[in-house]
Amino acid sequence: QKRANSSIDMARKNTTSNVHRRLISTARRLLPLLLVAGFFYLQFRSLSLFSPAVPCDPQLPAAAVDDLLDRLRASVTFLPLQDSRKRGAASFISALNDSSEPEGEAKNLVFPSATSSGRVLCVSAPPRSDAATYALAWRDALPHGAALRPGLTFVSESSYDYRNLWHGLSALVPFASWHARSGCGARPPARWALFLHGAVRTGVSGWLASLAEAATGAEMEVETFSDAPGPVCFEQAVVFRRQMEGLSRERLRAAYDFMRCKARAHCGVADVSMKAGSDGAGDAPSPRVTILFRRGARAFKDEAAVARVFEKECARVAGCAVTAVHSDNLTFCDQVRLLSATDVLISPHGAQMTNLLFMEPNSSVMEFYPLGWRQRAGGGQFVYRWMADRAGMRHEGSWWDPDGEPCPHSSDILSCYKDRQIGIDEAYFTQWAGRVFAAAKERKTDGRVGAPAEERQREAAACGCI
Repeated sequence: QKRANSSIDMARKNTTSNVHRRLISTARRLLPLLLVAGFFYLQFRSLSLFSPAVPCDPQLPAAAVDDLLDRLRASVTFLPLQDSRKRGAASFISALNDSSEPEGEAKNLVFPSATSSGRVLCVSAPPRSDAATYALAWRDALPHGAALRPGLTFVSESSYDYRNLWHGLSALVPFASWHARSGCGARPPARWALFLHGAVRTGVSGWLASLAEAATGAEMEVETFSDAPGPVCFEQAVVFRRQMEGLSRERLRAAYDFMRCKARAHCGVADVSMKAGSDGAGDAPSPRVTILFRRGARAFKDEAAVARVFEKECARVAGCAVTAVHSDNLTFCDQVRLLSATDVLISPHGAQMTNLLFMEPNSSVMEFYPLGWRQRAGGGQFVYRWMADRAGMRHEGSWWDPDGEPCPHSSDILSCYKDRQIGIDEAYFTQWAGRVFAAAKERKTDGRVGAPAEERQREAAACGCI
């Protein structure tokens, strides 16, 4: 009897052990399936293929889902925002290739998207640190401690200074173009995240902030990353890391037209396409000349003498008027109004010339440099020549000062003279101005019944959204 009972106990133990082994084996087989199911569940939800209100599969235990979410949160991997192994713009968020739709637009990254497998962009940027990192995560499984920023975020990576008008405009242009073709008001940006070589930047020029607000219809709120204890994730994000690269000439012209139109509307500037005469009495339209002075580096040595030369030559053209100002005395809207009413812009090379954006097509630009630029500055000195041409304006040439005090302690002529002040050549300025003012008068007279049909059509469509 004892031997029989012992056999029964042994059989029971073997049966129990076999059941445990089978359960463990079954669990091991099911775990990968549960992980895969959780992966596709989160991806489909992130891509909005299922509504968040749809309940989980009732056969999937809630505890298992929570466990999967914890695993996914913990598995989010942060990488250096600026990858030193890559070169150029590709070093920023280097895991993904950017795209361009339609052809001729600047290349961009969009989150979430099919390219990111439905994941959103998260950035960790501790205060007083340039070692920012990024990760991609599903919205339902953000990294532990992450803050989700609602709405659309514009993310810019630049090699330049956002406080400089020209550099800031170069960063803004692709966003303005994308905003226009994305329906404008349908998705205005809730914030901007700005990076310089992968490091967070929280400040921009007031001019750029005003132009961004005018172009997008939303105040430019810059993300500081300082009020979140952990990473910051963006519900939606559009990233431009190559600035205007990839924009076709046609699309760049359209972006300039769009921003000009939006800035004028923002500042309450009336239609200037007809360009009435300065006296408003119906006389033949007359050229309006603006001398935009600057202070310090690359200023004119004798502003009063320069003004007298151009005023004297302007007086030879019926109805011509000269306005001489310093841009730093003007608000953003003052600059929009002034340049909207300018036919000929006269200015030293510098950031203030970025205001030519607000001039009418076919207007003229005259540019001045100190000694050294022509000899050593390279192609960068021609940015306003290029901008005028691509915005449909006329760059009437440049004058490089041939004179300058010697630099005994420097053999580099550019570093020695690049920020020096600019002299005057009265005879040359007089001849040059006479030719430009007369041509401006002729263009205005010929066009006083209205702009050509192509220009009128372009102007009418400039403020539109695709």
